[in-house]
Amino acid sequence: MSDETRDLPPAAQRALAEAAERRKKAEAEQADMPVELGGRDGPEPVRYGDWEKKGLAIDF
Repeated sequence: MSDETRDLPPAAQRALAEAAERRKKAEAEQADMPVELGGRDGPEPVRYGDWEKKGLAIDF
């Protein structure tokens, strides 16, 4: 435990540990995915509920 987290309440320490575990799991899942060739740059558009291309937004 670092000096910064030692002064936090136990609930905050647990929350930080859980968040670190979720980040580690997400990074492992991302590494397992195949590389997309010719795909969109940036975050996955489906995650945000819309698709934008050339200024036109399509909700689905």
